Amino acid sequence: MKPNIETFFETVTCTVSYVVFDEHGGSCAIIDPVLDYDAKSGRTSTQFADKQIQFIKDRGLTIEWILETHAHADHLSSAHYLRDQLGGKIAIGNDTPKVQETFKKLFNMGDEFVANGSQFDHLFTDGEIFQVGKLTATAISTPGHTPADLAYQFDDAIFIGDTLFMPDVGTARADFPGGDARQLYRSIHKLLGYPTETKLFMCHDYPPANRTIQWQSTVAEQLAHNIHVHDGISEDEFIAVRTARDKTLAAPTLLIPSIQTNIRAGEMPPAEENGIAYFKIPINII
Repeated sequence: MKPNIETFFETVTCTVSYVVFDEHGGSCAIIDPVLDYDAKSGRTSTQFADKQIQFIKDRGLTIEWILETHAHADHLSSAHYLRDQLGGKIAIGNDTPKVQETFKKLFNMGDEFVANGSQFDHLFTDGEIFQVGKLTATAISTPGHTPADLAYQFDDAIFIGDTLFMPDVGTARADFPGGDARQLYRSIHKLLGYPTETKLFMCHDYPPANRTIQWQSTVAEQLAHNIHVHDGISEDEFIAVRTARDKTLAAPTLLIPSIQTNIRAGEMPPAEENGIAYFKIPINII
């Protein structure tokens, strides 16, 4: 059964989130949800997530899964809020504890945070099959951007997280802790090994000035036109280009609050004695 797909674009972080469902009155999953965050004030809000909630309610859908492609470094996840409002299970890749362990040390999170993935309801393994109502989906391991990236396949559509962008933008960076350009190249070619007509859905778009926002490509389009990894680019050539490019990139604007939230499955850090929750900022480290 082919999925119905509704797209939601968050303009501040250029993040694309999806509601995937089988039929009206049926079941759905949300992929890569976003929590609004004002970096100047430290305030969160749920306007973006509430649009998805309203869409789901208007169509009488039951949420079964809230799916994260990885622990994002560029936006905060609303997964915890969505689960509170709608139910469902929050899921991510089973290598996420590696990411949690790295950032637990960086942010000195202490004994209150256990780096074993237990903050999530389910950790998918590579090739694991699961259901969203009448839809059958498969988790696909795609490490490289982080050690724990996943893509989610629904019939002829694959939601690929940050592994690839639109062809004129290229590929994800690979310089985060545990990232690996060689691994990223191999994950990309794993995705590009699917039939050429397979639809690939991006998690972000940072378009050049001459086009509007887009989030859907195909294997054929990526093979023909991706500026970093089109057909004919060797593994070593890609590594050289990706490594040089990554050296020029600044840290994502919301890296510090995003990671501290997202490795907790979208839950804020615990409040301190005064009842206030805080994000930590490591000085001269990142």
